[in-house]
Formats: sequence, C-alpha cells, structure tokens
Amino acid sequence: MVYGYFIRETRKEMENNLELTKTQTVRTEPKTQFLRGVQAGIPIAIGFIPCAIAFGLLARSSGIPIYIGGLMSFMVFAGASQFVAVNLLMLSTSFGEIVLTTFILNLRHLLMSASISQRMDENISKKFRALLAFGVTDETFTMATMQKEEKLNPFFILGLNLTAFSAWNIGTWIGILAGSALPETIQASMGITLYVMFIGLLVPSFRKSLPIAVVALTAIVIHSVLMWVPFLPKLSTGWNIIISTVIAAFLGALLFDKGSDKS
Repeated sequence: MVYGYFIRETRKEMENNLELTKTQTVRTEPKTQFLRGVQAGIPIAIGFIPCAIAFGLLARSSGIPIYIGGLMSFMVFAGASQFVAVNLLMLSTSFGEIVLTTFILNLRHLLMSASISQRMDENISKKFRALLAFGVTDETFTMATMQKEEKLNPFFILGLNLTAFSAWNIGTWIGILAGSALPETIQASMGITLYVMFIGLLVPSFRKSLPIAVVALTAIVIHSVLMWVPFLPKLSTGWNIIISTVIAAFLGALLFDKGSDKS
C-alpha cells in the first residue's frame, strides 16, 4: 500500500510539473521566437543599411521634402519601388503613373505573403497577419522559407521583419542627414544609384537563369523602342516602364513554364 501510494503521488507530481512546464513554454515562447527572429534578421539588416543610405542620399538630392523620404521608408518599405518612385518624381511623372508602376513592381509581395501565411497557424488573427505581411521583403521571405519548422511562429516572423524594417529606416535617415553635408555635384549624381542597383541584381541573375535574362532584355528592348522610335506616340517615362514590364512579364510567362528555369 505504501508503495502504491508513493507511485500515485510521484505520478501526480510529474503531471503537475509537466503542466507547469507547458505553461512556462507557452508564456516564454513568443519572447523566445521573437528573439530568434531578431537574430535571423541581423544579416539582412547589415545588408539593408548601405542600400537604405543610398536611398536616403537619393531622396535628399532629388529635392523632395525630407519628411517625404523618411515616410516612404516608414510607410511603404519597398526598396526598389522607393528608388523608382523617387526617380519618377524627379522626372515630374504623375502620381497615378507612380502608383501603378510601384504596384506592378510589388505584385510579388502578394504571393510571398500568401505563401508565408499558409505556413502559419489558422488561429492567427487577420490583423496580425496584415501586420506581418507589411514587413515581408524578398530577403525576409527567403529567410522565413528556409526555416525547417512545418509551422512558422508569427512572433519569429515579427522579429525578423521588425529587424529588417528598423535597419532600413535607420539607414534612410543616415542617408538623408548625411546628404545635406555632401557637395551639390555629388548629390546630383545620386540619381544613377537606381540603375547601379538594378545592374548589380540583374547581371548575376543573367548567368544563373535564362528566363530572367530573356525577360529583362525584352523589357529593355521594348522600353528603348517606346523611347526612341520616332513614329510611335511619345509616352511619359512612367507609362513606358509600365508597358515594358507588363509585356516582358507576359512573354516570359508564355515562353517559360515553372520548371524551365536553368541554372
């Protein structure tokens, strides 16, 4: 009887300890996962800061108000689209064309956010999902999809996105504030930053992917034709970019199926 009593009490104590451990895990998991996300986002942040500084310098040299450049990083948070938007503003492009151009450039974010959402728990609220979707970039999406867990923890994604978001905004303000100390000739030359960035992204991709090379070259040819062929109607820069992007993407979708990418 004494032995049976000892076994029962030991079992109760083990069950109580197990429940306590589960409760502590639930309480500490959000913080732990958030810190994991922050740690995973540090390499992304290191890469974001130089690009954000370049954007801040470009925004400063473009003549737009300082707060506009800062708000673009805070409210838009889309690197390539921000560079394009500032360049289009410098060319006096209409707001409608700027919105449409950046919308087309950012369409991929819909797919990336949907992909991450499918790997999260169904009980997560829509408001929380929307907050996480705002912080999704090419880099954070790649880092998230590399995780081995079947279900992604939302606090991990939050820490990852917040680290990248903070780095981009800090870099933007460094560029904006540093831009005021640069000579006017250097500030004026910052407009070429966009083209240098895209060349740096495209050239390595040309060597690894035939579809990317074909689509990019097609867009370049179409844009050149729209700009320089005399008998074609002269469109604004914004519409030239939109038309070139849509046609090149459409041809790429027709010519290359999902499995045709060659490395």
